[in-house]
Amino acid sequence: MARQLKVAVQMDPMESINIDGDSTFALMLEAQARGHVMWHYEVRNMWLKEGVKRPNGKWDERLFARARPVSVQRQKGAHFSFGAASEVELGQMDVVLMRQDPPFDMAYITATHLLEHIHPKTLVVNDPASVRNAPEKLLVTHFPELMPPTMITWDTEAVRAFRAEYKDIIVKPLFGNGGAGVFRIKPDDENLASLLEMHFARSREPLMFQRYEAAVRQGDKRIILVDGVAMGAINRVPAAGEARSNMHVGGRPEQIALTPRDREICEAIGPTLRDQGLIFVGIDVIGDYLTEINVTSPTGLQEIARFDGVHLEKAIWDAIEAKVG
Repeated sequence: MARQLKVAVQMDPMESINIDGDSTFALMLEAQARGHVMWHYEVRNMWLKEGVKRPNGKWDERLFARARPVSVQRQKGAHFSFGAASEVELGQMDVVLMRQDPPFDMAYITATHLLEHIHPKTLVVNDPASVRNAPEKLLVTHFPELMPPTMITWDTEAVRAFRAEYKDIIVKPLFGNGGAGVFRIKPDDENLASLLEMHFARSREPLMFQRYEAAVRQGDKRIILVDGVAMGAINRVPAAGEARSNMHVGGRPEQIALTPRDREICEAIGPTLRDQGLIFVGIDVIGDYLTEINVTSPTGLQEIARFDGVHLEKAIWDAIEAKVG
């Protein structure tokens, strides 16, 4: 049996989570079942300051959070209880779970920089530098042979040429989440120019453009990888009249098995995920194509458990405990 670990969970307010779908809640239940001790804190309650002077004359930076001991139970309306808040030095924890939801903005990026001061002495899951360097729609571009035709750009002429070539396209904000701001532009749609004008008037970020894959009508598969190994999947079928399959916007989860193509994709990307310290990853596959690699706050654990009876949070904690030693 693994030794008892001190675990700090960096996430959104406990009051806001859906205990029937939240993957962080499943991870917390499993940690508690293994006898680990947990604290909860939000990003806004972190601070970094100088610490002790080392013999070489350099100063150690120390990372703190105003955190509360937390216990969890699967009971709606009473799914958590807190102890008294106190200053907790995160560098004295064994594990920090970085599980706050995107958007992947400068606040999110800053949190990864702060957590780098304690990782890997304190194991941060996922590795904060890798999370910063591998947001959902960028890491995937290192595997072009697995993707549908894709372009990331600010250039409107390049966008027009891409649309002229592929006709039916998907437009995505580069750092969005949950399907927000994702549009399908059909060949006869006259709104592309207006959409680009609206986005670039309020944002300095480029957009991602992908060829529309009709296979999405049969579902957008979420595959969970643990330390680079494919462990399970669910299918998310878009609602009628909806191009997006995200469950936030009405996508219907279905049971599904991994295909040979799915395994080929996972075997191609698995070593990179493992090398970069990305223990808990959710990828999106439409038909034969990889479209996203989700590393910030992946979801899908509870849906897979309901359909397949497989609790992948156990595999995740097995991997974490092995790395902590």
